[in-house]
Order: sequence, then structure tokens, then C-alpha cells
Amino acid sequence: MHMQARMVGWAHSVFGKSQHPGLEGLIAEVGAAALAHAGVDAADVDCVVLGSFNGGFVRQGFEAALIGVALPALARVPALRCENACATGTAALYAGCDMIEARRARIVLVVGVEKMTALPSAEVGDLLLRGSYLPEEGAAVAGFAGIFGQIAEAYFARHGDHGDALAMIAAKNHANGMNNPYAHMHKDLGFNFCNTVSERNPRVAGPLRRTDCAPVSDGAAAVVLAEAGVASCLHRAIGFRARAQANDAFPLSRRDPIRFDGAHRAWQAGLAVAGIRLQDLDLVETHDCFSIAEMIEYEAMGLCLPGEGWRAAREGWTARDGLLPVNLSGGLKARGHPVGATGVSMHIMVAMQLMHEAGAMQHPGAELGAVFNMGGAAVANYVSVLQRTA
Repeated sequence: MHMQARMVGWAHSVFGKSQHPGLEGLIAEVGAAALAHAGVDAADVDCVVLGSFNGGFVRQGFEAALIGVALPALARVPALRCENACATGTAALYAGCDMIEARRARIVLVVGVEKMTALPSAEVGDLLLRGSYLPEEGAAVAGFAGIFGQIAEAYFARHGDHGDALAMIAAKNHANGMNNPYAHMHKDLGFNFCNTVSERNPRVAGPLRRTDCAPVSDGAAAVVLAEAGVASCLHRAIGFRARAQANDAFPLSRRDPIRFDGAHRAWQAGLAVAGIRLQDLDLVETHDCFSIAEMIEYEAMGLCLPGEGWRAAREGWTARDGLLPVNLSGGLKARGHPVGATGVSMHIMVAMQLMHEAGAMQHPGAELGAVFNMGGAAVANYVSVLQRTA
């Protein structure tokens, strides 16, 4: 299927602890910059889609209306908000693409944003746990880390203890994050530190250590989408060769928690629509909210057989110079995970690679890249296959 929407400009805040007290400052920072990057005037924007999980991180609701506060030139432009847990950013991007492909808009501004650090960490954990099925999973210790701690325990029980492979994934992503100027964490921690339980790297939940968990971050990312005719007149154009979404049962009790079947179906659909095989990709940005998630995602994408995701880590297949580099940006682990911004950020990271504008992160000759972004524990699963079209 020929996808009409193109990414024609973008902007990305530094992830971490923002000085902006609310969402408005973050939105203003990336929204105006993305329009400038695309060479598009605010008067030409037909719609704005805002991605924000919020859930109580900030008191303000009706987040879509903040666009007009942050960017007064857009105050009268139709705006809406998308939320789909940790896949909120991609949900917002896809909503923008759908508007263009339905011929309801020619230019759409998509902003993903989250302000998470204003609350104590215990409250943050409780709010994030709302992305799980509370009647069954609401008592998990350590918030969402508890859910993925249980997934790691189940994986190890069935396939053996692969804590060292999780440490390799974390160390890889921290090393890659050193090359990303937007990353929350610039610390090349190394395998030994990540693999050793210590005062600075305690166990958080089950076999997961602090280095296996993405940090709590503030941040924003914005993309300007345009239909193909408009895009042909601009400086950059990244096309969606495929967009796929697949959902799975919300409660972990109703599926095999370590198979990520919804992720597998999203990958199969994305590759089929794009008309490619996994090995045709030059790089992937995948959703490593926890290192165990990245390892199981290797299996879901078809890089490894079920139960053998650890092989990809141990044998260096996903390293910077490996068969299929994964998370050259540092991933959520080092780049950070401001929930609503993450999906938009991941698409920007791949777009920069395909435009050969990724600086120290650049993978030589990158032509085809993919994003996997998920909401909850592999409940809402999105796969995009991206390529340069101009």
C-alpha cells in the first residue's frame, strides 16, 4: 500500500530533568523548532495531534488545548490528544498520517510530550502501573518494573538464567547513548557494572537491576507530517513504507507473557506491507523499557527463535557493527523514556539516520529502518518501516 504521509521536519528536546514546570514549555521548545526544520509556516498547519500519557504526572488535563498556549499561532488550529500508554507517541503519529491519507489535512504537526520528574518516584511508579491491568496486576511491587520483573522470572524459569544477556543489552545501549546529544544518560557503564548487583546497581524487581530499567524522564519530540505533493517541495522527506498495529489481551493471565505475540504479529504485518525481510533493514529502534523487553523483542521481530533472544545479545548481532544494529540512539534505557514523547522520538531517531543527519550515531549508508513501539506489556504494538523519499 502506498503511504502518502511523509515526515518532513522534526525537533527533539534533551531528555532528562526539564526546567519547564509544565507541558507548555516543552511543547513550545519542539513545536516551533520542528516547523522551522521543515520550512513550514504555522499558518499552513491543518491539524495538531498531541501525544501525552499524563495520567496524573501533571495536574493539567485537556492537554491538546495547551498547543495554543505554547504556540499562540496555532491556537485556532484543530487539535486533539492521543493516549495509548507507552505507545502514545506512535499513536499520535499514526493519527496524523491517517488525517493526511483521508485527505482531511495536508500538513499536520505531531508533538509527543511528558513531564514526569515533578513527582516523587513512588508516585511515578504508581501512575505508570496504570498501564497494566490493575484488577490482576495492580499489586506489583516497584510499579511497572514489577510487571517486567515477573516476565523476566518467567522467561528464566522456562529458558534458563540469562541475566548476563540483559546486562549486555543494557551496556550496549548505554554505550550507544554516549553518541546521542539528546540522551538522558551519558554514562558508558560497561558490562561488568550492569551485570553486578551493587549499592549503585541494586535489584529493583525479580532479576531486574536498576541498569535493566529505563529512567524517569521529561522531554518532548515533534514531527511535521505532509502529504506527498507538499513534501516534494521541501528539504526532507521520510516515507512510511509500512505502518502496522497489533493488539494483544490486556491481562498477562490471558496470554503467554513471555511470547509478545502482538509484537510478533505487528512485525509480520509491517514487513509484509513493506515487502521486505528483516535482514533488509539497516537498523531498528525498539522499545527497551526494560532490558528483558528488548531481548524478547528480538524473538518477536524474528531475529531469533523463541527462547533464544539472549543469543543476539551474546553474539553481538544487535551491536553497532552487528548484523542488525538495535537502538543506536541508546534506546529508552539511555535516551530516556518520557512516555508520551517516546514513540515520536524513536521515529525521529530513524529519520535522522535515513537522512544521514545522525552525527556520531550515524550508521553508514542507512537506507531502510524500522521502529517498534509498544504500550503496556506488549499490549498495543506498533511497527513502522521508514525510508527516505527525497
